Amino acid sequence: MRHGLVGYGFGGRSFHAPYIEAAPGIELVGVVTRSPDRRAQLAQDYPGMPAYDSLGDLLAAGVDSVTITTPPATRRALVLEAIAGGVHVVADKPFAPTADGGRELVAAARAAGVGLNVYQNRRFDADIRTLAGVLARGDVGELWRVENRFDLDAPGTLEAGPHGGLLRDIGAHLGDQLLWLLGPVTAVYAELDWVDGPGGRTDAGFALSLTHASGVRSRASASKLNRNVERELRAYGSAGSYIASGTDVQTEALLGGRRPAAEGAAWGYEDEARWGRLSTAAGVVRVPSERGAYQDYYAQFAAAARGEAAWPVPGEEAVRTLEVLDAARVSALEGRVVRLDEG
Repeated sequence: MRHGLVGYGFGGRSFHAPYIEAAPGIELVGVVTRSPDRRAQLAQDYPGMPAYDSLGDLLAAGVDSVTITTPPATRRALVLEAIAGGVHVVADKPFAPTADGGRELVAAARAAGVGLNVYQNRRFDADIRTLAGVLARGDVGELWRVENRFDLDAPGTLEAGPHGGLLRDIGAHLGDQLLWLLGPVTAVYAELDWVDGPGGRTDAGFALSLTHASGVRSRASASKLNRNVERELRAYGSAGSYIASGTDVQTEALLGGRRPAAEGAAWGYEDEARWGRLSTAAGVVRVPSERGAYQDYYAQFAAAARGEAAWPVPGEEAVRTLEVLDAARVSALEGRVVRLDEG
């Protein structure tokens, strides 16, 4: 499968290209970037990789699929251009600023007969995969509540403006993880932390309380400005609890110079010292890390394009996450619980 990458900033270089390279059944054959600095980085990272000035030039060169990883404000037009070009699409999250915008893109892809997927790669994190195993085995009994927190000290990466904010950034990931683990959401209550800057008023932190159709409750929170770096998952049930304070395993490895293509099956495991703790009447045990592998997203994407698997994160699923984020903004602004069946 011949795949093109549109954008070679931090996201394209760190969260896409290395994992496309490591995935079976798909080959990176071209990158769209006009920046001389990024073209130099591309030449260093992947000698001989063609660089293109536009998505149109990439499509004309011949690809089966593309990833759109440009800033949110440019995403819609490029996704629609790729769909019109008849290729399968991976769009970075958030793939639209609102659920209505997402539905527009899903409808366009359906009409064109191409697959539209959203890069919710954090379904493939080591910690969330490990928690999924704990829940699937019923280790904590009847599940009552899940808490999902991700604090970063990264003020320079907070995007301002109407398409930005932390809720649409990390909130898209944490919300998607909870929907993937626990199923549909029926009610949302949210609190947002606001800052004023050159790009306008922006939410810089959030705390969400979700009620799922199953009756399970979940909470998600994150910050980029509070000078804290911490990742924590908690699950509480009738038979015990599971608590994990892990790391962003794959990102830290990549920024440390390691590559998934080179490490193969050894890639993506949390260090044993950071394994989660399962506490029940039988005592406390450490739960071995499942493998985190963003390359599995691209392997599944390629297999789905061949008709051999389901799409990894189809646009319809990403719209449900956007519905939760839309409800969260309304909840925070109006100070009330928002039910998703309100219409």
